[in-house]
Amino acid sequence: MSTMLKDKNKDNNFVLNSGQNELFTNPDADAAREVFRKKSRALKPKLSTAEEVVRTMVQDGDYIAIGGFGANRIPTAILHEIVRQGKKHLGFAGHTSTHDFQILTAGECFDRLDIAYIIGLEARGLSPNARRYVESGKVKLTEWTNATLSWRIKAAAMGLSFMPARNIMGTDTFKYSAAKEILCPFTGQKYAAFPALYPDFAAIHVHECDVYGNAHVYGASVSDQDLAKAAKRLVLTTERIIPNEKIRQNPEGTFIPYWCVDAIVEVPYGSYPGNMPYEYFSDEQHIREWLKYEKDPDEFKKFIDRQIFGTKNFYEYLELNGGIEKMKKLRAIEFLIPNE
Repeated sequence: MSTMLKDKNKDNNFVLNSGQNELFTNPDADAAREVFRKKSRALKPKLSTAEEVVRTMVQDGDYIAIGGFGANRIPTAILHEIVRQGKKHLGFAGHTSTHDFQILTAGECFDRLDIAYIIGLEARGLSPNARRYVESGKVKLTEWTNATLSWRIKAAAMGLSFMPARNIMGTDTFKYSAAKEILCPFTGQKYAAFPALYPDFAAIHVHECDVYGNAHVYGASVSDQDLAKAAKRLVLTTERIIPNEKIRQNPEGTFIPYWCVDAIVEVPYGSYPGNMPYEYFSDEQHIREWLKYEKDPDEFKKFIDRQIFGTKNFYEYLELNGGIEKMKKLRAIEFLIPNE
């Protein structure tokens, strides 16, 4: 064993096998560090609007990632604005992606896709429009798993170029990924090496934050803390702005620190029609409406014209779908569920 390891070290050749699909992002940790080094660490207000954030922080061809889980705690205002402004040729991390994927697909905003969970809206069924788009040949696909994409983001958060693990080896998921099978330089054991994922832009919806970007998240957090550290540009949308004094009273509760954040947009009910844990339930009727209209491409185009292109911003979208009265009902449902 020791002789084999010595020879492998000498040749610097630990790669045994490679996934056959394309790697859409640069995993070079030093290249990412050069970007992060230029980010301001100043404790300054970062309030903005969804329109301004998308106009200045998202460029055609960028690779983007979205926080939350499924239709839970998603930054809908940013997603709508990406579609409304016609951003194209994006790469996208389809990590735990449901309604966020559905929105971006409606605008055909991406043409490169790292996939783990897409097209499905969990118990609600499959998105017909998302399926048509993915099967159209317009999108390059590279396969992963939910855990694998989480580890790719974690590797970036740690400032590494890859993360080793033991899953997906010997599977078709590995075959259609961009992972590599390597030998451990210490033991000679086989591992799958997953390249770090450094998104150009990420958007995360949070429960509350101060004007600097120190944020609190309640409930399931998935990979959002790692995503905040991995993203080269990060916007937080938030249910509410809170005083910095409240952050300082409970510093260990800061889920995302200000130095990760480039912009903040206050968007009450900003995860609608998705769920916001401890705030409001998802609008299942509206999501069913999406799925119904998606069955007919012509009718779906009219639906999107009305819901996104026909509204100036997220507030008009809320008003179109029931406004504050609908939000009150969804808030009541969220609070009643634990007592049922």
